Amino acid sequence: MVAVRFGCGHGAAAEDPAAVAIRRRCPLCMLLDETQRTRGDLLGRVAPAGRRALAVETRVGAEYDWQCRRGHDRFRATVIDVLTGPGCAKCRANASAPGAATREAGMPFMKPGLRVGTSMTEQRLRAMLGERVRLHHRANAVRLARTFYGRQEVWPDILVAELRIAIEYDDPGRSRRAHRGLKEGSDVEKDEALREVGWEVIRVRAGGLEALGPYSIVCRSLTADVVDEIVRLMILIRGEEAVERLRVSVPATT
Repeated sequence: MVAVRFGCGHGAAAEDPAAVAIRRRCPLCMLLDETQRTRGDLLGRVAPAGRRALAVETRVGAEYDWQCRRGHDRFRATVIDVLTGPGCAKCRANASAPGAATREAGMPFMKPGLRVGTSMTEQRLRAMLGERVRLHHRANAVRLARTFYGRQEVWPDILVAELRIAIEYDDPGRSRRAHRGLKEGSDVEKDEALREVGWEVIRVRAGGLEALGPYSIVCRSLTADVVDEIVRLMILIRGEEAVERLRVSVPATT
């Protein structure tokens, strides 16, 4: 087997004269990019005995022992399953246990201390939408009927709790890789998990991203027309009367 030295620095040793050097990054680094994770995230989850090997790992199918974030038993899994799967066996069992599908599923709630990266564009979208409809500022998460990346909750960009509508803003970012590939599949799974508990998702897909579902808005960038289209879709999903109750009244000009 030919030893390969990848552009990210992983793989064969630099001094190996028989190694073949290629410019692209190793499969694991590419998967980390697609899932918007870091190797440090992985190293924090793997069992201590596997940290040295994982630090230089290149294969997404390599198996390691992992520590469950919820404190369950250690479990054996591949790197790709840990990055894209629901969690350990107990996490999966909890999601499918009797009553799990109805226990607070679909309920919006405030998760204290939640830290999720919010772009300036997402903040602008919230401000522009808030000029048209009243937004619920006391909820930032929704309970699910199953686990999603090991948690029984999701944190959409914007919640219109009274309508059970979540709004997500997606763009490829500076790397041009965000919300593509495996991350796109993750977005679809997140939307399906919300629909299972009675929510609907409106996705603004900017910067060249394609539509993901029936309520996707494909655009080049965020504009007032895009926000008006979000309101139009809200009416389509929940009805004009329900949306009108949330309308922000505009003071009459004299």
